[in-house]
Amino acid sequence: MLSRRVLLASIAFSALPAVPGIAEAKTYPTRPVRLIVGFTPGSAPDIVARLMGQWLSERLGQQFLVENRPGAASNIGAEVVVRAPADGYTLLLVGASNAINTTLYDKLSFDFLRDIAPVAGIIREVVVMVVHPSFPAKTVSELIAYARANPGKVTMASLGTGSTPHVSGELFKMMAGIDMIHVPYRGGGQVMTDLIAGQVQVSFIGLTVAIEHIRSGKLRALAVASATRTDVLPDVPTVGDFVPGYEAVAFWGIGAPRNTPAEILDRLNREINAGLSDRQLMSRLADGGGTVLAGSPADFGKFVGDETEKWAKVIKFARIRPE
Repeated sequence: MLSRRVLLASIAFSALPAVPGIAEAKTYPTRPVRLIVGFTPGSAPDIVARLMGQWLSERLGQQFLVENRPGAASNIGAEVVVRAPADGYTLLLVGASNAINTTLYDKLSFDFLRDIAPVAGIIREVVVMVVHPSFPAKTVSELIAYARANPGKVTMASLGTGSTPHVSGELFKMMAGIDMIHVPYRGGGQVMTDLIAGQVQVSFIGLTVAIEHIRSGKLRALAVASATRTDVLPDVPTVGDFVPGYEAVAFWGIGAPRNTPAEILDRLNREINAGLSDRQLMSRLADGGGTVLAGSPADFGKFVGDETEKWAKVIKFARIRPE
């Protein structure tokens, strides 16, 4: 009987390396980890990635190195991670663009929801509806009335076709039953320049980009696109106060190649959630009114799936095609 137990134990032990991740997860990470960001250095997602990468480096004793792979609306960075080994050493900063691109691009070489395993959410970023101070509407209701009385004359700036500001505006148009002319730009700086100059009238933009211009009076905030008001602009209502059920947020989290061992995903999830409970880290991540997007890998997976489904409806309704 003893010999039989020893034999069975030996067989089980020898089989362990064939079970993905069990042995490695206990010591993970043993070398530097790449965190792929599908945007340029200095952008909002790049800053989020570097803050969380620094936190993970300190907690796990290995460098989490941000690698910028901009292009194709973040699809290039996503594909890098999809094609990487499923060992936890190549991660992806996941954002709203990934949820949008799933429907926007019909010839992607990967299926994002299938090929990227959710690790953890990090933060929701507040989107704010802003207008030039000379614009006649001072509330969302007045803007809707003005757009209906002046069809095709209100211009709506965004960071580009299929960007979060673009689909946020299209969702508003769809739910409010109005028309606005979309004017795509290539970056937030260009949007702000032309909004402040009065070249365009309306934009749905990240609060971190717009907040100083709102405070200085160069832009007027009509509403925030989140479900609830933000402490940063406590007197500004939500779009949903005027268009019931409306909500649009930018978000950031972490993903990994599918089939990455669950033990590694869980360890990363624990450390990221620990960071979201750290006051100093959160004060930097939430600069501009963002809110924590904590939870399990399954929670983040459901969130991304729900966002993908929501934006799919908008993209199909508005017949948005990539440029």
